[in-house]
Amino acid sequence: MKVILNAIIVGILLFVCLAPQACQTPGGRSAGNVVDDSAITTKIKAKLATDNILSLFTISVTTFKGEVTLAGAVKTSEQRQLATTLAQSVTGVNRVNNHIKLK
Repeated sequence: MKVILNAIIVGILLFVCLAPQACQTPGGRSAGNVVDDSAITTKIKAKLATDNILSLFTISVTTFKGEVTLAGAVKTSEQRQLATTLAQSVTGVNRVNNHIKLK
């Protein structure tokens, strides 16, 4: 009986120690972090798609831990800056890396 009780206690301790790690991605992010990044990306893409000027260009958006990366090509530096401004206006964005090139 004592052996069974010890095995149960060890099992519970292993579960308590390992369960939080099982809920993370290999990069150490929780499911909530991944969903937050996905929501940020979606909101930025929507802003770009509804902008009269930037909707004419293909701009890719990726987000990792609130850090947004923009890539693509536009015609003017003002358009490049506008993309950054739109991205920064989204709640949850910590930083914007603008890799958009000028055509």
